[in-house]
Amino acid sequence: MKEFKPLFEECAASPLYIAGPCSAESREQVLAAAEGVAKAGIKIFRAGVWKPRTKPGTFEGVGAEALEWLKEVKERYGLYVVTEVATPEHLELALMAGVDGVWIGARTTTNPFAMQQIADALQGVDTAVLIKNPVIPDVDLWIGAIERIYNSGIRRIAAVHRGFGTHHATLYRNDPHWSVPIELQRLLPNITLISDPSHIGGRRDLVAPLSQQALDLGFSGLMVECHPMPDSALSDAMQQITPEVFSGIVSTLKWRRTPANNNLLSEYRMHIDTIDSRIVELLAERMEVAREIGVHKRHHGMAIVQRERFNELLESAEARAEFMGLSRGFIHLIFSAIHEESVRQQSEIQGEN
Repeated sequence: MKEFKPLFEECAASPLYIAGPCSAESREQVLAAAEGVAKAGIKIFRAGVWKPRTKPGTFEGVGAEALEWLKEVKERYGLYVVTEVATPEHLELALMAGVDGVWIGARTTTNPFAMQQIADALQGVDTAVLIKNPVIPDVDLWIGAIERIYNSGIRRIAAVHRGFGTHHATLYRNDPHWSVPIELQRLLPNITLISDPSHIGGRRDLVAPLSQQALDLGFSGLMVECHPMPDSALSDAMQQITPEVFSGIVSTLKWRRTPANNNLLSEYRMHIDTIDSRIVELLAERMEVAREIGVHKRHHGMAIVQRERFNELLESAEARAEFMGLSRGFIHLIFSAIHEESVRQQSEIQGEN
């Protein structure tokens, strides 16, 4: 079994909170964010210096110049500072600037060649490394990235769950797929597991509920994007909150520390919670498709209820349920309720002008 160490001993006894802006935009912005984070009682400050963006021409970070601002944050506020690296050159510059840790983004984690290059550059180094999940929901790919860093001699490692890319319309920016980090925790029970509700939700109003859900599922902490003026942020403005708002969220969070690997009942309950979350996400996805069907029906003058179609769906579902050991009556009840909600959603669309 792999033995991991806490990222920072000072922060090991309670939920681990990491906060700071998506990007280091200016010295004034970084220091203002750091002051708010320090006042909130958070010990670890994050800020992106190099920003991997989907399209060229968008803000891609200030670059190495911003490392001087992170050094000033350490000196002025006594915070640990972490930043993202995607290449051995990034890593060398960050370590030379005295950062306390680095995180590796989802795109880099997805690329084994890039991960090995960073792992090779970490040989003989003692630093904290946070590894975000890969873009796709592949636990083996995530573990492979962690193992590469572990094999380089690094022991202060954390896994950061930031959700997974999806082509389906969901409530979230990135689909949580909670079963993936839970499986990672089962396979690597000693690793520090952190949730990034900012990137999962993509919206400020989702940070608080996603944070509590992560803690309820046994996560060790949170990484949250905090900006002194979120609306004016140069990247990911919609998902950033102020340090003061995050402080308020932290004060309401409940942390029930019952490690799954030490309590079988707790492990079962976490598994149930993960499945239930996925059920809700799938129902929301299904209703989105139902609304699209409603639009199509309205444009073509079609009736909302297609009784033959529903009967076919119900018979198929009941047959599958019986084959899998479930009651036909139970599935009939569930699918009837789903159909009723689909009809309601489509009725609303039919009533729109």
